[in-house]
Amino acid sequence: METHLAEFIRHTPEGREAEAILRACTHCGFCTATCPTYQLLGDELDGPRGRIYLMKQVLEGAPATKKVQLHLDRCLTCRACETTCPSGVKYGRLADIGRAVIERQVDRTRFQRLVRGALRTVLPRPWIFNPLLRLGQLVRPLLPPVLQKSVPMRQLPTPCPTPRHSRRMVVLDGCVQPGIAPNINAAAARVLDRLGISLVRAGRPACCGAVSYHLNAQEEGLHYARRLIDAWWPHVEQGAEAIVITATGCGAMVAEYGHLLRHDPGYAAKAARVSALAKDVSQVITAERERIVELLDGKPRPKLAFHAPCTLQHALKLRGVVEELLRGAGFDLTPVPNAHLCCGSAGTYSLLQPELSQQLLRNKVAALTSGKPELIATANIGCLTHLSSGTNLPVKHWIEVLDEAMAAA
Repeated sequence: METHLAEFIRHTPEGREAEAILRACTHCGFCTATCPTYQLLGDELDGPRGRIYLMKQVLEGAPATKKVQLHLDRCLTCRACETTCPSGVKYGRLADIGRAVIERQVDRTRFQRLVRGALRTVLPRPWIFNPLLRLGQLVRPLLPPVLQKSVPMRQLPTPCPTPRHSRRMVVLDGCVQPGIAPNINAAAARVLDRLGISLVRAGRPACCGAVSYHLNAQEEGLHYARRLIDAWWPHVEQGAEAIVITATGCGAMVAEYGHLLRHDPGYAAKAARVSALAKDVSQVITAERERIVELLDGKPRPKLAFHAPCTLQHALKLRGVVEELLRGAGFDLTPVPNAHLCCGSAGTYSLLQPELSQQLLRNKVAALTSGKPELIATANIGCLTHLSSGTNLPVKHWIEVLDEAMAAA
């Protein structure tokens, strides 16, 4: 694609990156076939090819408009288009760059600013989020049924094993996950403990920066990233084998620290090291697969539908990894039609684009339940919470399911 970027961005790091991405695009249109919003709305401008065209115009100097902003807001950034693209177009990075430029040019309504500001204030801060969550859970029985589904049931934390092994890995606690589902990291710690690996925490629960970064407060998001790097760095220096992440949305963000902070003289080297050490828990378990089989009893297990989050299959490129682990553990995985499509959670998308999000949720639940499973497993806290609101089947993180199977054996 031929490009003529405007002077305001042409010679910046973002401009050079955007130009390289734009020039890789051949406008073949393969991406539209796997775009969830294009499938729902049938509008070229609500598909990757159309959005690329809109961002190109703005980066070449055309004024951004509310219409352009709307089409970018409707994008889930699920990155299914990246998996489909034969030219390797890094759409997610282009969307981050384009959205930041458009955000500076187009004023949002007061209500939009209020909502987005509240999300950036509450979600990354457990000391604010958790009390509000507890209040919602307290009054949950009094809420209308529609609102009840949006408030997750309270889960009590389960015990974590005391670190005792020479092999040590540090875990990302996250921001909302410890409040909503405290058992996920505890289950990961128990599974790894059985494998001779101790999972250790690094201070208080903290946000990876994804919430702010993808709400176009990118410097704020990078501030969270630097704080998390600082919290992990002593463990890195002490020889932590890996940084284990149980929420794939966070994992996708941490994997990009090295790229996002590559021009920061104080953090470039540390960020690159952290990104290299960051592992989704499925990668750690896969490396110990033979030992896992030894610790299981070989008994057949319940029928299970696995929802692969977009961040797992499209951002981290770990397609089929969890499914193979679960099959190896004896679970009967039911087929899931259109497994590449987003469930509609997408970080804060379910709150900012509720109508589209609910349509995607209904479609995803229908696909997941089509094989009559007994439970649904997933790999990201946002997907878990969103799916739970749309079905009466139990929805768990897959590491909890594996932990229960190992405990039973």
